[in-house]
Amino acid sequence: MSNALPHIRSITELREQVALWRNEGLTVGLVPTMGALHHGHLSLVEAIASHADKIVVSIFVNPTQFGVGEDLDKYPRQEQADREKLATTPADLLYAPSVDEMYPDGFCSNVTLSANANEPCLTEILEGAERPGHFDGVATVVSKLLLQCLPDVAIFGEKDYQQLAVIRQFVQDLNIPVKIMGGTLIREADGLAASSRNIYLNTQDRKTAAKLNRVLKNLVQAVEGGQNLRAAEAAASAALLEAGFTAVDYVCVADGTTLQPLEKLTAGARVLAVARLAGIRLLDNMAIGAR
Repeated sequence: MSNALPHIRSITELREQVALWRNEGLTVGLVPTMGALHHGHLSLVEAIASHADKIVVSIFVNPTQFGVGEDLDKYPRQEQADREKLATTPADLLYAPSVDEMYPDGFCSNVTLSANANEPCLTEILEGAERPGHFDGVATVVSKLLLQCLPDVAIFGEKDYQQLAVIRQFVQDLNIPVKIMGGTLIREADGLAASSRNIYLNTQDRKTAAKLNRVLKNLVQAVEGGQNLRAAEAAASAALLEAGFTAVDYVCVADGTTLQPLEKLTAGARVLAVARLAGIRLLDNMAIGAR
């Protein structure tokens, strides 16, 4: 019989286990995921291990962050395989609640970020503009997971860079007592950002997908060399379409904290991009050095 990580399904069981660890004076880390785990997810478990005595990994495909026509129904679900992968890591427990456990009858609350007086809200730009309501779903489910587990630290991958920024914002705003870590973006050998959705790509599309990373590298080199930011974004978008991508949702050189588009390169700048291929949205981002 294959080794697999111990798992629980209910909030009550999770809180009981965390309480036992707390009584022993142990710290707790949380790694929230939607399953279909790959080496990027497993790297998050490894990264948080030096920051917590015990590690909980959650798997929950959250329906409230999927929009109409998105891939909720076909999103890959492979819990047994995920448990076996996690058994090779420092993880101590898998928390895999049902939709009914997370959103019981009568559930009617939502966590929503709103704009301040100075700039648009983090959830209204880039991914927020392309996927209205997406970040409300993310903020709500992550708030629930943090309050259910009450970890000392939680980690989220930098591939979903805007999501990480949103989480840091509402955790700060709501005074949720947890440290939020960012996990390094993990890439495949050809440079494609690791993602559970990569399995949707056929052989030819997979070759095309790898070009996203190369185009962004060229953009970074161009703007670090002094090219106008808008011109570099436009050139990158054109290069992606020429490479075979069916559409480009955005390529944006932005402030690494606020994610607002920059007019000139500053320290901490980042390029964020989404290109479409075979019906799949491929996300990527890359740090840019200031001149």
